[in-house]
Amino acid sequence: MIARSEIEEVLADYDLDNVIVGVLGSHSALDVCDGAKEEGFKTLVVAEKGREEVYTKYFRYREVNGLRKGVVDENLVVPRFADMMSDAIQDELRSRNTLFIPNRSFVVYTGIDNVEDRFKVPLVGSRDMLRIEEREEERSYYWLCEQAGIPTPEEYKAEDIDTLVMVKLPHAKMRLERGFFTAKDRAEYREKSQRLIEKGIITADDLANARIERYVIGPVFNFDFFYSPIDEELELLGVDWRFESNLDGMARIPRTQELPEKLSDPLMIVVGHASATLRESLLNRVMPIAERFVKFAKEEYSAGIIGPFCLQTIVDENMDFWVYDIATRIGGGTNIHMYGGHPYGNALFRTNMSSGRRLALEIRRAIALDKVDKIVT
Repeated sequence: MIARSEIEEVLADYDLDNVIVGVLGSHSALDVCDGAKEEGFKTLVVAEKGREEVYTKYFRYREVNGLRKGVVDENLVVPRFADMMSDAIQDELRSRNTLFIPNRSFVVYTGIDNVEDRFKVPLVGSRDMLRIEEREEERSYYWLCEQAGIPTPEEYKAEDIDTLVMVKLPHAKMRLERGFFTAKDRAEYREKSQRLIEKGIITADDLANARIERYVIGPVFNFDFFYSPIDEELELLGVDWRFESNLDGMARIPRTQELPEKLSDPLMIVVGHASATLRESLLNRVMPIAERFVKFAKEEYSAGIIGPFCLQTIVDENMDFWVYDIATRIGGGTNIHMYGGHPYGNALFRTNMSSGRRLALEIRRAIALDKVDKIVT
């Protein structure tokens, strides 16, 4: 793990009056760039060849016939995302005084070991908490939830399945995506898993390490929080929920309609997000869970949680919330907030406040207060 003191040495050579906010070109990059522009920062995206035009063309900042368009000021296009770990790209980022915002794509495409041990660029966030999102790790977010007293759906072994469960593992080919499936008993688990292996959707090795947990029936809410190490306060910025590939289309088909065999297995790959709010009395049940997360992070990790994080939850018929995933960085659904913000963040700050803008605001305040060391690792 790159020591925080090493990052502080890098910062010592920065011109903090000319900081640029950097991000990998995927996931929530547009939200990060939009928020940075709102707070007066220049933006830089590291994009991958073949998927760069969103950032180099369509959302590139430019002035056209008196109009100002776009949110991305500068791009570094690399053959593969993993190439940003090269000394040359890191030197380039440091030379531009880059404060880099980690997202899930950054970790997946470059590798958690590289993020922890090789990427010597200041991250605005908690470098040593990114690994908990790897489900196969001993100290994953499931371990964290158990230690912190955060409710999660009960775990099952394959041979003990006697109720509806969710089997959680990555897609065989699209490693950033889900190969999840449901099963109501041991027989269905065996039958479905074999069929999905034969279809090339999952692998036997991933199945051996899959998380199997009770399927909680209820709506899904992803809570986009922010913790400020400057103010030592927890903030709720927004709530979103997901659209999942062909699962959402299948949910609208009448039960009496028989499906062709090739359509019988829904894919739960996230393709979009929508904004949501919560019945206000239920906020009293959610905020204590987030507070427990922040408290445990302070006790167990060197820097605690810094900036944005997301608790992904399901609420059951008893109005109890179950955390089924945690993001220890900006969430995947925050693009729904960009520019317009979200009712909760807007009400809190009395202006449009997206997750991306809140990140940039924390950077701006840290520079003004000479506390940048508090927000980077």
